[in-house]
Amino acid sequence: CLMKEEKASFTLLDLPWEDVLLPHVLSRVPLCQLLRLQRVSRAFRALVQLHLAGLRRFDAAQVGRRYAAALAWLLRDAERLQELALAPCHEWLSDEDLVPVLARNPQLRSVALAGCGQLSRRTLGALAEGCPRLQRLSLAHCDWVDGLALRGLADRCPALEELDLTACRQLKDEAIVYLAQRRGAGLRSLSLAVNANVGDAAVQELARNCPELEHLDLTGCLRVGSDGVRTLAEYCPALRSLRVRHCHHVAEPSLSRLRKRGVDIDVEPPLHQALVLLQDMAGFAPFVNLQV
Repeated sequence: CLMKEEKASFTLLDLPWEDVLLPHVLSRVPLCQLLRLQRVSRAFRALVQLHLAGLRRFDAAQVGRRYAAALAWLLRDAERLQELALAPCHEWLSDEDLVPVLARNPQLRSVALAGCGQLSRRTLGALAEGCPRLQRLSLAHCDWVDGLALRGLADRCPALEELDLTACRQLKDEAIVYLAQRRGAGLRSLSLAVNANVGDAAVQELARNCPELEHLDLTGCLRVGSDGVRTLAEYCPALRSLRVRHCHHVAEPSLSRLRKRGVDIDVEPPLHQALVLLQDMAGFAPFVNLQV
């Protein structure tokens, strides 16, 4: 009888927390379920908080929109974050929500803030000041990013390798030139897509200062032309992909040198385009060899 009573009194919380529950149980529980688990009892709440304090990766997509208000609680004790993805919070995330989290997690290496339009230059200042190990940053569709904010980032983030500035329309050539001169040596991936203010001056400076650049997205950069692309071909031996769709001033001769090197380009050669058009016309499909 005594043995039965002892077995009956044994609970999940009696297992070793740091040796068993944290690494082998809670690490497999989705964040949205952790929110529910912490409501069970004070002991479970303490267990969840201990787990969150050691969290290395946080992706708001795992929480869901209906739990958006719980973000502050989930990240309240986090001090070891290396990856932080908050794009799903774009409708409401503010500096007040985010800056304290950045201040507590200086080892952050990857931050995704795509579409977070309620933020301001203050957030980038906190990133630049408090996260010197930052390697990857997405600011796509953040209209508040301007040249001054980017300068601070370029000055204080020596490890930066990947930067997404898609549709950051306040940025002009001068800001990109400064970025290239300060951080070009380490940049491997950069998106400047959908920015009509970026032109050949910025692209040429990137080419001359970014020898390790592998991926460059210039989609919709209407001021970029063949001169910029030729400079890329000359100075960027590591380039693997180039996006120039809707760059109407980029001519095929400037792209041909990159094609010969095997660079993935999202615009087909004119001959290929013509053959595809013929193939679509009735009666031509059986006779057209697209390998010409």
